[in-house]
Parts: sequence; C-alpha cells; structure tokens
Amino acid sequence: MEKLYTITELTREFGISTRTLRFYEDEGLVHPERRGRTRLFRHSDRHIIQNILRGRRIGFTIAEIREIILAYREPPGELGQLNLMLKRVTEKRAELNQKRKDIDDTIAELEIIEELALTRLAEIGVGS
Repeated sequence: MEKLYTITELTREFGISTRTLRFYEDEGLVHPERRGRTRLFRHSDRHIIQNILRGRRIGFTIAEIREIILAYREPPGELGQLNLMLKRVTEKRAELNQKRKDIDDTIAELEIIEELALTRLAEIGVGS
C-alpha cells in the first residue's frame, strides 16, 4: 500500500504553508486525493512539491515549472522533459550571468563616482 502524506506532514517537511500547497493544487501541479475535507498526497505529489521548491529556489517561475512538469506527461515523456529542463537551465544561467555582469558594471561605476567625489573633496580641502 502506497504511503499517503497529509498536508500537515508536507508543510512541516518542506517548511511551507498550507496556502502554498493549496496554491500548487489550484495551479494543477499536484493532485491530492480527497477523503472528505482531508487532502492526502501520494509519493509522486511529494516528489513534485520537492521539485517545485527546487525550481523556485533557482528562480524558475510557476509557469516554467508547470511547463517542465507537464512535459513529462506528454510524449516523448521523460526525454522531452529532460530536454526542456536543460533548455530552461541554459536560459536561466544566461539570465543570471547577465545580471552578474550588470551588477559588476554598476559596482565599477560606483567606485569611479566614489573616487571622483573623494578626489574633488580633497581638492576643495574637505576631508572624508
């Protein structure tokens, strides 16, 4: 018999709110069984939640995560999902590298401005 997880067990395990889990359910990412008002999550739901949280940590949007999850359910299945995931990882890496370059450029510009201001203060005889 497959182990089922309650919403409380998953919120404690992953450190997320019940609202977050309900959001993932509303978004069609997980599909818990219903027994009355109780939601029971399968191992596959738990695995998907784990992957959603990993995706969020690295900056994927819910739409991107949904696309990757749904790719598994469509032909060619796991192969298509893995290829899509590699494409999204490459795009995310490029985006982050560009942000890093932009930050480095901004820091360099701030250092130039700071040096110019300090030089000018020294020229007019004011200490820093």
